[in-house]
Amino acid sequence: MVAKIQYLYTMDYQSCIEYLYSKLPMFSRTGAAALKMDLSNTIALCAALGNPQQRFKTIHVAGTNGKGSVSHILASIMQEAGFKTGLYTSPHLKDFRERIRINGEMIPTGQVVEFTENITHLIEALEPSFFEVNVAMAFDHFAKEGVEVAIIETGLGGRLDSTNIIHPEMSIITNIGLDHVQLLGNTLGLIAGEKAGIIKVNVPVVVGQTHVETATVFETKARQLDAPIVFADAIWNTAAQSISPGIVSIELTCIKDGSTRKFNADLTGFYQAENIRTVIAAVDLLINKGWKIKDDDIVKGIAYAKKNTGLHGRWEVINTVPLLILDVAHNTEGIKKVVQQINASAFEKLFIILGLSKDKDVEAVIAQLPQQAMYAFTQAQIPRALITEELEKMATTAGLRGQSYPDVNSAIEHTIKMAGANDLVLVCGSIFVVGEVDREKWSQ
Repeated sequence: MVAKIQYLYTMDYQSCIEYLYSKLPMFSRTGAAALKMDLSNTIALCAALGNPQQRFKTIHVAGTNGKGSVSHILASIMQEAGFKTGLYTSPHLKDFRERIRINGEMIPTGQVVEFTENITHLIEALEPSFFEVNVAMAFDHFAKEGVEVAIIETGLGGRLDSTNIIHPEMSIITNIGLDHVQLLGNTLGLIAGEKAGIIKVNVPVVVGQTHVETATVFETKARQLDAPIVFADAIWNTAAQSISPGIVSIELTCIKDGSTRKFNADLTGFYQAENIRTVIAAVDLLINKGWKIKDDDIVKGIAYAKKNTGLHGRWEVINTVPLLILDVAHNTEGIKKVVQQINASAFEKLFIILGLSKDKDVEAVIAQLPQQAMYAFTQAQIPRALITEELEKMATTAGLRGQSYPDVNSAIEHTIKMAGANDLVLVCGSIFVVGEVDREKWSQ
C-alpha cells in the first residue's frame, strides 16, 4: 500500500489518468457493474475536501436527452453575463478534462494530478467509482478557482446520481425517454421518478417537455417539496427554424402573449430548438430571482455556445465534401431526432456509420433508422460496445444494408471512398464511437 502511494506522488498526467481508468470502476466503459447507486462515497469524498460544493452556486441539469446541450448553452449565457462559470458534464469525447471546465477552459493537467495525489488515501479506503472521483474533483476545482456559478449535469438518473449532493439555485429536467431501463425502470413514470430526485425544497424546477406519463410525477414531487415548477413547452412554441452552414436560426413564440424571440445558434441541428426553449424558460426564472442577465447575454450565449464551451458531437459538420457529420445520439429518442434532421437535409446518397453500446435497446434504435441508407457497422474500443458482427446481424434482420469494419476510422475511410461530393455521411449511435473519430484526419 505504502509503495503504491509513494509512486503516485511522482506520476505525470498520463500515468495519473491511467491510474484512474484502471483503478476505478467506469460505467462508460464497462456498464452497470461500475455503478455505486448511493451517495455515500461522494458525501465522504467531499466531506474530506471540506465540502467544496457548498462554496459556489449551482444549477442542476438532468434528463434523458438534451441535458448536455442545455448545460453548455446555459453555461455560455452565464459566461456572456460576466459570471465566472463552472461546467461539469460527462462523458468526454477525447480528453478526460472536457468534463470539468471554467469559462470554457478545461481543468489543467497539473491540477488533475495534484487532486488525485491528494486523495489517494481516500481512493484506497473508499474504493469509489470513476464518476464519484470526477464529481469530487470538479467541485474541488470550482471551489478553489472561485467560480460564481457551476452548471452541473447529472450522469445517470438523478436521485442517486453522485452530483445530487448539491443544493442548487434551480433544477432542470430536459425530457424523459426509455434509456438505461435496467437501472432506472422500464416505464417513463419510473424513470421520471428517478430524474425528479434532483428537485429540492423551495428550489424552482424547469421541465423541458410535457408528457402525459411523466408530468404528474414532476408536479407531485414539486408540490411535496414546495418547489415552483414550470414546463418550458407550455411557455414557448417553436414558430420557425432554418439551417445554414454552421448556424441554426430559431424563432420562439410565447404561448401567453404571442411575443416572439429569435436566436441564431452555433449548435446546429433542429433538435436544439427544444433545448433552447428549455434554457430560455430557465434563464427567465433566474432573472426573476434577481440574477443579472441581459437579453444580449442570452443572444450571444446561444450564438456562441459551441465556441464558448467547447461542445462537440451534436450534428457537428467536420467535412463538407462529402458532408461528414458526427452526432452522439445513442438511444431511441435521440436517433428519432437525428432522423428528422436527416429528412430535412439536402443530399444525394445517405451513408450511416453506426456503432452501439450493448446495454441499449438495440432493436428499437435500429427500427428508427432509414432503410435507404448504406451502412457501415462498427464498434467503439471499449468492453461495453456491441460487437460489430452482432450489430450487423441485427441490422440485416431489420432490413438495413451494409458492411462491417473493426473501428470507426476504417469505416469512415471506406465510406468516404464510396461517397460522392453531394452525399451525406453520418457517424452516430454511440458517444464513444464519435469520440474515437480522428478529427484531424477527416476534418476539412
